[in-house]
Amino acid sequence: MKGDEEVGRVLTLYADTVRRICFMHLNNRSDVEDVFQEVFLKYVLRQADYESDAHERAWLIRVAINACKDVQKSVWKRRVTSLEDADLENLTVAEEYREGLDAVLRLIPPKYRDVIYLHYYEGYKASEIASILGEKENTIYTWLKRAREQLKNLLGDEAL
Repeated sequence: MKGDEEVGRVLTLYADTVRRICFMHLNNRSDVEDVFQEVFLKYVLRQADYESDAHERAWLIRVAINACKDVQKSVWKRRVTSLEDADLENLTVAEEYREGLDAVLRLIPPKYRDVIYLHYYEGYKASEIASILGEKENTIYTWLKRAREQLKNLLGDEAL
């Protein structure tokens, strides 16, 4: 089990990232907090070491995405929550990105949300995203292209 100092370091570095990913998928504050706690509990209990900080970050992102998908698949959560009711104001995102993030959350398919988020907000390259999501690199390029096209249609030419 990891020590308090190590857990504090990881929370400081990655808490916002994990919360944003969870919010993109769940749009519900209580579900986000549940998954957030689950992700970091898995981190604390995991015995393996990480090759680098990038590997550690990618592991947390992958665990967060999978945990969100598990919540969405659960019988309990198979209800529809309007994105109009989503608490977008509590997301820590620079104001200049709010319109784009809003469009991503509301209008593009989930598989594109992850790729756009990881590329534009977290700064991952397509090859890194492919590794995180367990997809082929060319698939990620295709999804990025399609997502950009959808966002361009939704937000206009200056969006990307």
